[in-house]
Amino acid sequence: KVTKFMLRNLMGESLGTMSLRDLKQLEGRLEKGINKIRTKKNELLFAEIEYMQKREMELQNDNMYLRSKIAENERAQQQMNMLPPTTEYEVMPPYDSRNFLQVNLMQSNQQHELGHL
Repeated sequence: KVTKFMLRNLMGESLGTMSLRDLKQLEGRLEKGINKIRTKKNELLFAEIEYMQKREMELQNDNMYLRSKIAENERAQQQMNMLPPTTEYEVMPPYDSRNFLQVNLMQSNQQHELGHL
């Protein structure tokens, strides 16, 4: 019963029967409690701010790294576009199915003639 009564007092209820001395004690306890709560809240806020500042720096560093990689890739792409074609694939003439058919027929005809000799 005493605990319920004290809890109700802390909530600002059932204060009518309390003496001035008891009200001052209750006020002092509430102020101490509020100060502890504020101190803890501020500690948590400062820790969160510190974490966010570190995270901001990490993200800025990541951003700079990624921007440099993008610039590096763009420079490499520009250099590749400036180079003359060097691979067999790039040098090969475009595929023309009409030429392919003629060449194949000629080759098979030549092989057939060579086979009869």
